[in-house]
Amino acid sequence: MTDNNIASLDELKAQAKRLRESLREAGTPLSHSQTLELVARQHGARDWNTLCALAGNRLKLRVGDRVQGHYLGQPFVAEIRGLTVIGDGGHRRITLHFDEPVDVVRFDTFSSYRQRVSGEIGWDGRSTRRTSDGQPQLVVRPA
Repeated sequence: MTDNNIASLDELKAQAKRLRESLREAGTPLSHSQTLELVARQHGARDWNTLCALAGNRLKLRVGDRVQGHYLGQPFVAEIRGLTVIGDGGHRRITLHFDEPVDVVRFDTFSSYRQRVSGEIGWDGRSTRRTSDGQPQLVVRPA
């Protein structure tokens, strides 16, 4: 199980509520805590507390938020200009506008500055793509 694909805590609770109601209507009443444990197992977690911990590790970002981090190893401060959930929901496409352009080339004799970039990040704020030295291409966290 990867925590990148876990729904938000509010959605997990809503799932448990819907499941409890459906089971009650089918003649199988369960307690609230029993239903929470079932939802946890449906998501591959050992128990509800484990699922909550995983769901709580999601970076909450919105368009317009101020963020900081590293892009191709260079530090930045930026505003989020675009944010879209992609694929199976495990990643987001993010567009950033840097306060100051970032030099994305590491050569002494050549520079290439970028002020607006897009990338793909997991719910932890890190891209799965790596630079040649093994670091995430993009790391984002709240400013």
